[in-house]
Parts: sequence; C-alpha cells; structure tokens
Amino acid sequence: MEARGVGLHSGAPVHLKILPAPAGAGIVFRRVDLDGFEVEAVGRNVARVSYATSLMKKGVLISTTEHILSAFIGLGIDNAIVELDNLELPILDGSAKPFVDAILRAGIRKQRRARTYWRIRRELELREGDKFIGVYPSDTYAVAYTINFPHPLIGKETFQVELNNGNYLRDIASARTFGFLHEADAMRKQGLIRGASPENCLVLSREGLTNPPLRYSDEFVRHKVLDLIGDLALLGKQILGRVVADRAGHAMHTALVSRLLRDRTLWEETTVEEEEYNAPPALAAAVQSHA
Repeated sequence: MEARGVGLHSGAPVHLKILPAPAGAGIVFRRVDLDGFEVEAVGRNVARVSYATSLMKKGVLISTTEHILSAFIGLGIDNAIVELDNLELPILDGSAKPFVDAILRAGIRKQRRARTYWRIRRELELREGDKFIGVYPSDTYAVAYTINFPHPLIGKETFQVELNNGNYLRDIASARTFGFLHEADAMRKQGLIRGASPENCLVLSREGLTNPPLRYSDEFVRHKVLDLIGDLALLGKQILGRVVADRAGHAMHTALVSRLLRDRTLWEETTVEEEEYNAPPALAAAVQSHA
C-alpha cells in the first residue's frame, strides 16, 4: 500500500509505502531518501516523546510513528517494512483509519510462525504528579484511559476497550488527534504543528470545536487510547495485559515500555491458542464507511 501526505509537525511532504516482511522481522522503518537506512520500531530507538513519538538510530530520525504502529497492532500485523522518503510519517486525516483502510484493501497474509506475546506476570505502576500509567496481568490486551482537560467539550473522559473481536477497528481507529487553537502560535514557534490543518486535526477554540462534527462523542480520549496502543507497540510484541492510564501522554507510555524492557521478571514470552485479534471480514466494510 502507498500513501502521500505531510508530516503533522514538520509540514514536510512524504511518500509512504508498506511492504511485507518475513516472520520475525518486526516493524521496520526504511528511509529511502537515505540509501534505505533502516530503523527498527523498538523501544531502544525511542528519541523524542513530547507531542509525538519519534525514533532515531545513528542520527536518522523517524517522527510521529504512533498512528501507523497503532494500526498494525489493531490489525494484528507483526511484520512489515514501512518505506518513507522524509523524516516524518504523513498525518493523513489525524487518525489510524487511512492506514487501516489501505492495509485492508491490500490484504493481510497469515505467516506460518506462531505469534509470540508478552504476557504480563506482575503489575507495574508509574506516577508523575497527577499522571499515572500501570499494567496488570490479563488474558487479553485491554486498555482503560482517562483524560481531564479544562474545556467545555472534553472535561473528564474515560474509555475502556479490549483489543479483540474487531473492537479496535470499530471503536479506536477513526479517532483523530486534537489541539487547542490558543496554543497554536507557541507550538509553531517551537517548530511544531507546521502541517496541522482542520483536515487532519480536531481544532478546539476556548468555547468549542472549530471543525465539527466529532466521529465519537468521546473522540478525544479514544485518540489517547490509539496513541497508547501505538507507543506500546515499541515493545516489539503484542502484550497480554491490562493497561490503565490517567493523563499519561507519550512520555509516560514510552517510560512504561522502557521499564518493561529492562525488567524481564515483569513478563514472559508465550504463544496462545489461535484467537481472533484481527477484524473479522464483516468489520472491514464498517471501518471503510465510518467517517
């Protein structure tokens, strides 16, 4: 599959192509503008995590990776090569839906090797002020997220989801990134959101939404779940565990990844009987039409 667009923060045009990869390869980003230099989508390559999650290897940057990685987890894709000709992935419509739709159109091939999961064995909790993230043992991959913004359209929102039976496609994939109009000038001065527009971002004024309608009444917290799933993909494996987050953000998501990678006693590698973590075919059309 192929996609063209601009980077959310850089504003740079980018052409992206997703290619199949052999079993065990994982997700690999390939900079075709830099002699095909490859950066693996794993925790050791995390570089910056302020307003997006970026990877770096030997000075080569891959920016804003969370949406496509989230789509891969949501579709049950373990191995792929993502080619791009610039430093930042295209923001497209601000959600994972364009990636999901294009991958479904191209088709997903099941590989012979059994999928290996990280089964969480012991709880791990991280706190920073009023921010919190924790992961707990579970037989499935489940996420519960709470946000709290002093804005009339948001306030306190909580959403919970289990990533099976096509729930990702129906409940998460279409949720778009969002930003506040009164913060835009300051962010641009920091070199951020140069590619942001009402076509790829929910824009909030102090009173309301400048580019309605919402796709979900609680689209804001659902997008945070989307980001979290993408950031935790940097473990290199899908997890069997329950993640609970409260106002966490990219920095805490990736801090959790780092702690899990460092402490082998928190998890064990396992294979499970064939379970349906991908979307059943009937849901593919539902995602296509959910706008």
